[in-house]
Amino acid sequence: MRLAELVSVARKVEATSSRNEKIRILTEFFSQLSPEEAEYASRLLAGRIFPEYDERSLGVGVASISEALEDRGRVSFLVPASKSVDIGELYELFTRISKTSSRQKKLSLLRYLFSHLSSDELDFVLRVIFGEVRVGAGIGILLEVAAKLSGCGLDDVRRAYMFLSDIGDVFRVALSGGCEGLRRVKITLFRPVKPMLASMAYSFKEILREHGGKSAVEYKYDGIRVQIHKDGDRIRVFSRRLSDITSYVPEVVQLAKMLPVGTAIIDGEAVGIDKGRVVSFQEISRRIRRKRDREKVYARIPLHVYLFDLLYYNGVDLTNEPYIRRRRILEGFVKEENLARMRVVDTVEEAEEVYKRAISEGHEGIVAKRLDGGYEPGTRGKLWLKYKISDTIDCVIVAAEWGHGRRRGWLSDYHLAVLDEREGRFVRVGKTYKGLTDVEFEEITKRLLQLKVREEDFIVYVKPEIVVEVEYAEIQKSRRYESGFALRFARIKRIRWDKSPWEITTLTELAERYEKQGTSKVISLGED
Repeated sequence: MRLAELVSVARKVEATSSRNEKIRILTEFFSQLSPEEAEYASRLLAGRIFPEYDERSLGVGVASISEALEDRGRVSFLVPASKSVDIGELYELFTRISKTSSRQKKLSLLRYLFSHLSSDELDFVLRVIFGEVRVGAGIGILLEVAAKLSGCGLDDVRRAYMFLSDIGDVFRVALSGGCEGLRRVKITLFRPVKPMLASMAYSFKEILREHGGKSAVEYKYDGIRVQIHKDGDRIRVFSRRLSDITSYVPEVVQLAKMLPVGTAIIDGEAVGIDKGRVVSFQEISRRIRRKRDREKVYARIPLHVYLFDLLYYNGVDLTNEPYIRRRRILEGFVKEENLARMRVVDTVEEAEEVYKRAISEGHEGIVAKRLDGGYEPGTRGKLWLKYKISDTIDCVIVAAEWGHGRRRGWLSDYHLAVLDEREGRFVRVGKTYKGLTDVEFEEITKRLLQLKVREEDFIVYVKPEIVVEVEYAEIQKSRRYESGFALRFARIKRIRWDKSPWEITTLTELAERYEKQGTSKVISLGED
């Protein structure tokens, strides 16, 4: 398949606002592709190059891209000029770029590629590189296309996606194995799965109502989410972004080796402890990003591991089993000191008691879990409900402005966005410069400049990759932002280096929060 064909389809999808028409166009297109072509094409449409669990990246910045574009047309073509780039050739080039550490070699390969692309193809490839395809063919729509192609129910396709953790792999299986192939997809050792997420609850009464009058209330730990895969002494630990962090968490590895179980996939949280106190998430997240002198940091801030769920046990997939059964099996081989504190409650008073105890011990709240609920990777539903001190949402930074006065030289005034899950794009909900320390301003400025897509006047537009947890006073209706909402008095609580932009707060969730505020009037925000 030629890249030109994919670009043509992307333009058609972008030109229509009808969700059903988008799905029809894409279904017709993918039905003509081989499984391998469908794998590549679906990733590109989703704005990705490599699988989500694959840690490879192109490792090229705006400077290299700009330099390669300046030289476009001055070098030999990759293939004869009359022939468009094949999508397989494109992926081969992307792979070669990711493998080399030499800037000059990367630059040479980029020149080689760009010189061969038409204007439309170049525009599409640049959107892919910067993670901003935005043609309205997000993961939600692509999963519906995969369902139509395979003849499978959407729930089966979604479940396969959560276990495969990559839209490209879903399309390859859908076209090669059909519905049966997708249904055969199971949780697999040493292949990370998307962690199950919790929705926000606003009262203990709401929790009990949603969970049928009884709920398992656990401490909510403010640490690093860890997914442990164990086969005897072979241990690998993955983060919530599906990155392999085994070498950064020796305490987790040591605990896993001591567990009297053959094979297992266990969900947990690693919390930093300094002189007997629980340290902030920001402090322990630095150790995951630390490249040198790790041992000094490990010694200063050791991790204590709390395990709270069991996905796979001695060859058996437990994700469809009730939570309470998974918990009981976990309790059978994990010492109490390494189990998340949990109590089954059936009254508001009991739930409040657990919550107050968690807060007094330095944790951020509680997570309530429905006793008969399965483990649903990657989903944020009512089976798990979190209740914590402050009301926050997770946003991704899509742009930033150069600061003034004391903040001169730093990027601040961050443009915040949530995920429009139906369209697969990020939509703005406001901006803020509040909440960060000078050290964090400096650190985030360096990272944002590495992610720069373009700069207009004093605004730097960036690849949507850095997630921040944001506190706010109120959600308001707004005509100013494409989301239709704005955060009043937004303030960054912390940078969530561990989170993927694809697991931030969704537009649907934001709308639900707005309704729960009991606000009905439309407030039109001014241009200031």
